[in-house]
Amino acid sequence: MTTGRPPVVRRAPGKLFVAGEYAVVEPGNPAILVAVDRRVTATVTEPSGDGTLVSSDLLAAPVRWLRRGDRLDPVGVENPDRARRELAHVLAALRTVARLLAEHGRPAPELDIAISSELHRDGVKFGLGSSGAVTVATVAAVAAHCGLTLSAEERYRLALLASAELDPKGSGGDLAASTWGGWIAYRSPDRAAVLDLVRRRGVAGALAEPWPGFEVRRLPPPAGVALEVGWTGTPASTTELVSGLHRRAWRGTPPHRRFVAASADLVRAAADAIEHGDGASLLDSVRRARRELARLDEEAGLGVFTPALTALCDAAEAVGGAAKPSGAGGGDCGIALLELPDTRARPDTPDVADAADAADAPHAADTRTAPGTAASSNSRAGATAAPPDTDHLRERWTAAGVRPLDLRPATEGNEE
Repeated sequence: MTTGRPPVVRRAPGKLFVAGEYAVVEPGNPAILVAVDRRVTATVTEPSGDGTLVSSDLLAAPVRWLRRGDRLDPVGVENPDRARRELAHVLAALRTVARLLAEHGRPAPELDIAISSELHRDGVKFGLGSSGAVTVATVAAVAAHCGLTLSAEERYRLALLASAELDPKGSGGDLAASTWGGWIAYRSPDRAAVLDLVRRRGVAGALAEPWPGFEVRRLPPPAGVALEVGWTGTPASTTELVSGLHRRAWRGTPPHRRFVAASADLVRAAADAIEHGDGASLLDSVRRARRELARLDEEAGLGVFTPALTALCDAAEAVGGAAKPSGAGGGDCGIALLELPDTRARPDTPDVADAADAADAPHAADTRTAPGTAASSNSRAGATAAPPDTDHLRERWTAAGVRPLDLRPATEGNEE
């Protein structure tokens, strides 16, 4: 049953939202994200039996799946609903690649795939975009195993189609960060138009046609600014929070339109500050982002700010930094940016075309400490040294029950 082909390994980094949450779900609206140096790894090998065997560090044992039409059904599992829930993004990625193969007259592959992640600890996720990262890694690994040569944008598009199968409201920003890596400026595509395109033209057609609203470009690492990440210890569901906004009558009202416009303005200001090495202006934009999220939370009642996230932000402000929830809030992570005195970044700033090539470059295994341990002085946004206030910030976070995470921006995206 095996042919002796070597395993195919693909990795995808997690992400943090820097600015633009919630507003970015509206097509064409901008956000800034950064990939982080904790990854999901997908390893594809020849099949050990019929169907597809999926193993994951979120499950106690591998699960074999048999294809019935477009469905994948588990075999011999005591709790099939849990298996479907924990592996939903892997299964969606498998189905999406299978659809593309079918359009080229090729059968769905039988294979074994193993998923391992640095974005959780003992099954508790840190809020670093694990769903997006596993989708990107799975798409890339399965496509490569099947001999498909895809650009970075094609891998992103397949990942978005897989994610939209589960949640069409998701912006796809996490998928873009996991695909291209580094700091990116991102605009979400019109997912309704994209899904309609798939219905009319198929997956292959959707890969070839323009996507309304979509844009991604690399940003340089911010000069003279340190990035710190704190975990509240409480997992949150981005899908539930974003869906909650869509269900509320507040969406579409003048306050909602004002929020979207204000978010776009501060994201543009933040991107301009990054590109011009203006750390002080970047921090001002992050403070504006916090205020806009707080106003959104007050007006729509989403529960974005928890006591832990508020304490995280206040601690950063107390030492002269700027901070905000990263992503939908409700728990998970927050970020803080601190200016570095008398330092300059020495970034490598490839454009998106260069990043597409870099995304497939070989990369050695990362052996640094897993997230959740005390952060080291190397946690930074592209600067040469950590500021003195970093230790003070971590002390304040720890006293408030917020755990500093040892994370750095990941320059590489989806990679071998």
